[in-house]
Amino acid sequence: MSAGSPQPIRHYLQFSDFDAADYAHLFARAALIKKKFKAYERHQPLVDRTLAMIFEKASTRTRVSFEAGMYQLGGSVVHLTTGDSQLGRAEPIEDSAKVISRMVDLVMIRTFEQTKIEAFAAHSRVPVINGLTNEFHPCQILADIFTYIEHRGSIAGKTVAWVGDGNNMANTWLQASEILGFKVHVSTPSGYEVDQSIAGLRSGDSYEVFRDPMEACRGADLVTTDVWTSMGYEAENETRRTAFADWCVDTEMMRAAQPDALFMHCLPAHRGEEVEADVIDGPQSVVWDEAENRMHVQKALMEFLLLGKVA
Repeated sequence: MSAGSPQPIRHYLQFSDFDAADYAHLFARAALIKKKFKAYERHQPLVDRTLAMIFEKASTRTRVSFEAGMYQLGGSVVHLTTGDSQLGRAEPIEDSAKVISRMVDLVMIRTFEQTKIEAFAAHSRVPVINGLTNEFHPCQILADIFTYIEHRGSIAGKTVAWVGDGNNMANTWLQASEILGFKVHVSTPSGYEVDQSIAGLRSGDSYEVFRDPMEACRGADLVTTDVWTSMGYEAENETRRTAFADWCVDTEMMRAAQPDALFMHCLPAHRGEEVEADVIDGPQSVVWDEAENRMHVQKALMEFLLLGKVA
């Protein structure tokens, strides 16, 4: 394996940090890395590298996928939770970044405000990865698009229906649509719309808003959703249950989509709320492939951030 030419430190704080060529490389590497994983073939380009994982928001998939992935790449992991390190509380975020980044090669942070991870990255000597913030979830959309490519080929020119909350997932889908050339149909309840200014879109050409979720799903190649109440918004749970009652992805919505449409959900899922059991457990659902693919795309991402475009 030959490393590409040395490059400045790059962070992955939102989907728009990379361009289409970067993503083409990442998807190709993820496919190769997954193929090797399935064949029990060792792939360890990150021997002696250390990943620090900082969790201010709890996680199952993010921790397992990054931790297992880094070990499989030959590296090691330091795991910090809120009890071990509270960003900006025990000491300024800038100071934490300066210290931690002198001891490790890569940092993944799962936290609340995007401004926290941006402040950390601005003072880090090593690449920083967004494992989830209130505003963006780029690693999940990276996995989702890779999963689509695996099952259906290129996502360019396709239509993705987003049904539910205008949250960090929706923001990231909108960013991805501009970069990779597909369309997003967005349907959210009133008061839970996507804020285009957060997504930072150059135009509104890559997405369309629908009041009726059924119309958003019509003709879609992929239908996807998320929980009605994201982490950090639990106090709004009952209000959201009422507001989102008509935004449960059901078999009727899937019938409105293309006959070969896929269904995705970033998990954890609440059957009977944002999705019917018959959909998430049905033949069009690829949620388990999607969950596994977090690990494979993140391995490709960590390799890319540390070694550049390897051949």
